[in-house]
Order: sequence, then C-alpha cells, then structure tokens
Amino acid sequence: MRLTKLALTVLAALSLGFAAPALAQEHGGGHSTATWQHEGFFGTFDQNALQRGFRVYREVCSSCHGLKLMSFRNLGQPGGPFYMDEYPNPNDNPKVKTIAAEYLIAGVDPESGDPTTFPGKTSDRFPSPYANEPAARAVNGGALPPDLSVITKARHGGADYVYNLLMGFKEPPQGLTVAPGQHYNDHFAGDTAAAWAGDPRQKPPGGFLAMAPPLLRDGQVTFDDGTPATREQMAHDVATFLAWAGDPKMQNRKQMGVSVIAYLIILAVLAYISYRRIWRNVEH
Repeated sequence: MRLTKLALTVLAALSLGFAAPALAQEHGGGHSTATWQHEGFFGTFDQNALQRGFRVYREVCSSCHGLKLMSFRNLGQPGGPFYMDEYPNPNDNPKVKTIAAEYLIAGVDPESGDPTTFPGKTSDRFPSPYANEPAARAVNGGALPPDLSVITKARHGGADYVYNLLMGFKEPPQGLTVAPGQHYNDHFAGDTAAAWAGDPRQKPPGGFLAMAPPLLRDGQVTFDDGTPATREQMAHDVATFLAWAGDPKMQNRKQMGVSVIAYLIILAVLAYISYRRIWRNVEH
C-alpha cells in the first residue's frame, strides 16, 4: 500500500511538471501570452533564444541595468548562451573571450597606480553601468535601476513578470495624470488612485515607472540567426535570458532530479520484490 502511494505521488509530481508552463501563464505574471520552453520538470533553455536575449540585454538593457552576479565565463558554461562542446572550459571559449574583451573593466595601473580601464577577461564580472548608487540615482530622477542578475527570482512570475512589464507600457487612460519623468505601465504593481480623476470603481490597473519604455519598435536590434526582432520576440528572448541568468544550473538540476526519481522508482520496485520473496511464506 505504501509503495502504491509512493508511485502515485511520483506520477502526480511528474504530471504537474508537464502542466507547469500552462500554470505559469495563468498564475505567474498576469496577462502574459508567452510560452516558456524552460518551464516544467523537463524544460530546457533554447540556446538560440538565450543568444538573442543576451543581445537585447547588451544593446538595450545594459545601459541602465547591471548583471553584477554574473561573470563572462558563465556565458560559456554548459546550458549557457555560448556553450560549445569543444570548449568544456568556458575560459577557453573564443566567443566568450571576444565578448569579455569588448567591455572595459575598471582597475589600477600597476606602474603608476592611477585608475584606468582594461579589456575584460572571462573571469571578470559584468561591469555596472554606474560608478555607484548615487550616480545611478542622479541620472534616473532619483530612481535606482535594479540589478537584473536574479530579477526573475526576485519578482513574482519570473520570466512572465519581465515579459509583461516590457510589453505593459501603454498610453495612460483618459483621466489619469502622469507626473513628469514617470511612465504608465498597466502591469507594474503601483497605485494610480491619487492620479485618477475618473470613477473610482473603474480605476485602471498598473502604476508608474521612472523607466522609459525600452523596446520602442520592431527591429530595434538585429538577431544573428535571422529571427524577426519584433517587440514581442525581443521581450520574450530577454526574459528567457534573464531566467537563465537567475538560475544558470537549472538544466543540470532538472536532469539530476529526473535521474534521482528514476533511481528511487527502481529501488522501490526492487524493495517490493525483495519483500514479497523474503516474506512470502511467513504469516503476518
């Protein structure tokens, strides 16, 4: 009986894993119409989507948002955007080396002791777009742009949240006053009550952001694989990339989890067979 219950529990867990993408769309972040290949027990990251998402982050998002917990070498690790089988050590990956060298990393001249910059190495972390927090606030009207390293872990809805926020910039409804330097977003969890002059029962959803809409038009970036860079595609791909950045070991963890579950099922079957064989002639 106990083994039967265990088997039913495992099957139920696996079925939830298959259903996870649909559940994520319904409950994860509001009105998302995106689907996520990485959701569920057997979900994996699409490397092409990760590469496209990195391009969107680099060309659009990185001017305001950092990735301070990520090193360049993470891009070439297994499951990463630029992983190659022939370079198991990401520090040897030529694509990762090229990307790192295109960034300037603050340092100190070893001869003069003066502050200077050096081309990045694979071991370096992504540099912040600002020298410090006061500098960041000074150029953003007092708002502090959040670091995006674990943004999909820090916000309810994960990739759905990022996608919906990027697609949620709208013209404010008639009767809603938007202060200078603010932007209306119908997905952002804010309070519009004080700025709403209409019927309180019809108060619009969303709130105000200091961040201007980052994805302004289709074709804002060019993808190397020829995928049309629509706003929806760019939002989807950068959300996928940030989901990976927040959990770069996800695929390894899921593969190990599936192996462990399979091992436990086999162990349970063997234990049941052993139990039946050892105690078959014993009354109990």
